[in-house]
Amino acid sequence: MNTKKRVIQYSEAFKHQVVKEIEEGIHSIEKARRIYGIKGPCTIRRWIKRMGKLELLPTFIRVEKPDEKDRIKELERQIKELKNALADTQVRFLIAESRFEVVCEEQGLDPEEVKKKLKAKPSSKQ
Repeated sequence: MNTKKRVIQYSEAFKHQVVKEIEEGIHSIEKARRIYGIKGPCTIRRWIKRMGKLELLPTFIRVEKPDEKDRIKELERQIKELKNALADTQVRFLIAESRFEVVCEEQGLDPEEVKKKLKAKPSSKQ
């Protein structure tokens, strides 16, 4: 069974010809793709971008309901709040960890040994 993948390479002259035909209105991007048997749906668009003919590409306009826009803003606000809360929690954890180490040093204890003992001890709070 032959499982080799075929790679098609187009010459620069061919690419320019296709883009020129689209620019002159002879073909649309999709029609040119079908006529010339270009399989990749974005291949011609990539050529157009590379040649700086962006005006040939379709302009996408997003239409949304007012509540969709509000919902997106609300979600973005919540994400920002959550990131800030996470950052605050991380700072508090680092401060608590540092305090714990300072107290252990003052008491002449090894912080890692104390942590092991605390993990092994069953919690009375439940």
